[in-house]
Amino acid sequence: MSICAALLAGGESRRMGKDKATMLFRGQPLWKIQLNLLRKLKPEEIFISARNDPRWRPDDVKFVADEAPSRGPLSGIAATLDEMRSTHLLALAIDMPFMNETYLRSLCGFAARGCGVVPRIDRRAEPLAAIYPRQALSDLQGALASSDFSLQTWIEQLVESGKLRVIPVTEEARQLFRNLNELRDMEDDVLPATLNQTSQSS
Repeated sequence: MSICAALLAGGESRRMGKDKATMLFRGQPLWKIQLNLLRKLKPEEIFISARNDPRWRPDDVKFVADEAPSRGPLSGIAATLDEMRSTHLLALAIDMPFMNETYLRSLCGFAARGCGVVPRIDRRAEPLAAIYPRQALSDLQGALASSDFSLQTWIEQLVESGKLRVIPVTEEARQLFRNLNELRDMEDDVLPATLNQTSQSS
């Protein structure tokens, strides 16, 4: 088996009001935080999945365009599966900066020939921090040709067909899947540290 990685950066950031990728989180833009994380895993290739080639994309990272009309992460994952040379694809959302190397490595350990891995919290799959086998491409292309673009729907079908294995997320690991959708999501994380520094200096 071989694994490549894709940073999913094709969202419209409607609730955030600006491009998430370039927003600073703990002093660094989100795109840099997530690419640094993916590089630690040493995948065979790293892709950026987006609607347009971003100006911030490093030269050693390949751009994969969502096929128009874009259907969100579904389009990005399918396009990257079609482009990659590896047997498996590790997909990671750009707005999930709490994810860490240890957890992603553990996911890689559960992948098998022709079968990927999807974490699940309660009854909801977490498809934006998951591993997809090349064999999932035909299913996702079928999804794009249908009228149902819900990743949750197609994840369940991939699980039923044996192309994805479900890994329940432990209580302590749930915080890793927290994503940033609004400005206050970022403020909520930064504020406690700021208050702590203030109290120590006073």
